Amino acid sequence: MLAALAMVCILLASPATAQKSTYVTKAEHAILMDADSGAVLFQKDADELTPPASMSKLMTLAVVFKALKEGVLKLSDEVTMSENAWRTGGAPSGTSAMFVPINSKVTVEELLQGIIVQSGNDACIALAEALAGSESGFARVLTNEARRIGLEKSTFRNSTGLPAEGHLMTMRELAQLSRFLIKEYPDRFALFAQKEFRYRKHRFFNRNKLLFLDIGADGMKTGYTEASGYGIVGTALQDGKRLIVAVNGLKSGNDRVEEARKLLEWGFRSFGAFELFGADQVVGSARVWGGDSFYVPLVGKNGVSVVLPRYPANQRLTAEIIYKGPLKPPVRQGDQVATLRVTSSTSAVSEVPLYAKSDVAKAGVMRQGLDSLIHLALGWIHIEL
Repeated sequence: MLAALAMVCILLASPATAQKSTYVTKAEHAILMDADSGAVLFQKDADELTPPASMSKLMTLAVVFKALKEGVLKLSDEVTMSENAWRTGGAPSGTSAMFVPINSKVTVEELLQGIIVQSGNDACIALAEALAGSESGFARVLTNEARRIGLEKSTFRNSTGLPAEGHLMTMRELAQLSRFLIKEYPDRFALFAQKEFRYRKHRFFNRNKLLFLDIGADGMKTGYTEASGYGIVGTALQDGKRLIVAVNGLKSGNDRVEEARKLLEWGFRSFGAFELFGADQVVGSARVWGGDSFYVPLVGKNGVSVVLPRYPANQRLTAEIIYKGPLKPPVRQGDQVATLRVTSSTSAVSEVPLYAKSDVAKAGVMRQGLDSLIHLALGWIHIEL
């Protein structure tokens, strides 16, 4: 059972002047996310499944990075460019390619650069075959890994993002995937900022044109197919704050760069961190069934800070405590048991984990029986905090 305990609205100023976000983007699908907290600063049809094109290569990279971390692959390992990889994603395909000659050997390190800088489809397929034996097998690995890291909607049919029925992602999950890559594989993240790559006689320049602007951009990936339009998922760092943007459905490469740039700059300019609760300050309580206490108080790890618009100053905040409940004992002090979701009147959403402030031990049989009677008599109890 999912329990959401309503929290009284927090007024920063008069609600009369509260307003929705007035930001407008030409992108059909868009999201702007704070990389540190995961707070959503702007969204437009961000949960609609859409062909991600080459932006889905980020999932391929996530699987390869995991294989490197686990020792399944090494950067120095050599992979043979098969005829299938060469024909489907190489020079004969007419798609973005690293142009590795058929049956030649190329290192994993070179293939990674070929994917990130040049968006090489041949490089993706070669790695897919090396890890899973076939691209169809690798597609199943991609979807399984997506579920493991919390991407609930995305499905993959290939390693490249080339058109395929059912190969779909949302902008929210692309941003979440980018956030995962940044946090989980910091030793690989610098690859995304690489502006050019030389392979044999070829000199490739990164297709992510955000990297060539003076906005602190250092990742991630572009994409285009006729079905998806032009898209980009990017990230930038300014004054210690990192934002992630994902847009899709634009009409030109220039449009995708411009819309992503404007969203990032608006985000850096318009949002900041605000402390709502201090360290050890109780945010609310969660119901515990069969414990020596009916409720456990909830606190943030070091207080509760959320990312909110700096302007307008007049805005209304609403919040809810979300958890799967009732909780069952024993509950240990410091256990993460709930989430505080804060939504501003400008549609910005922040989620902060909440932790048990104290232990709740399992009660005796009589107390458990009393708890059951209360539950049957009153139903689930919603508490206004």
